[in-house]
Amino acid sequence: MRAIVIGCGRVGSALARTLAGEGWQVTVVEQDEDALSRLGEDWRAPVVIGHGMDAELLEEAGVGDAQVLIAATDGDNTNLVIAQVAVRRFGVRHVAARIQDPARAEAFAGRGFEIISPVRMAVDGLARWALAAKEAA
Repeated sequence: MRAIVIGCGRVGSALARTLAGEGWQVTVVEQDEDALSRLGEDWRAPVVIGHGMDAELLEEAGVGDAQVLIAATDGDNTNLVIAQVAVRRFGVRHVAARIQDPARAEAFAGRGFEIISPVRMAVDGLARWALAAKEAA
């Protein structure tokens, strides 16, 4: 499988390493060259330096051959734009965007790509935990 991971912060770099460790062909797109150090000294897969909203840069990263694209930058709007471009312009079948703002995540659900909202997941998980603790008390 071929994946493009956009954003090399804590989430993007860990995800890229995980997929590569599973034998995927992974290309990382990141505008901050210093962030690439999170991949580790042994990272040998392709990296493309630049902004993930740049369509030409996505083509350089191999978006036309990617089965999966994950937008995991620190910007919700950036991730939403990248995801929409990947689906609508490039026809990537499996696209996900990390969206911090739960309201924004809800507003963009059902647009042809997966929304992953860590804040919503944390709230839901912690609420389940607290309710279970109440029942056990």
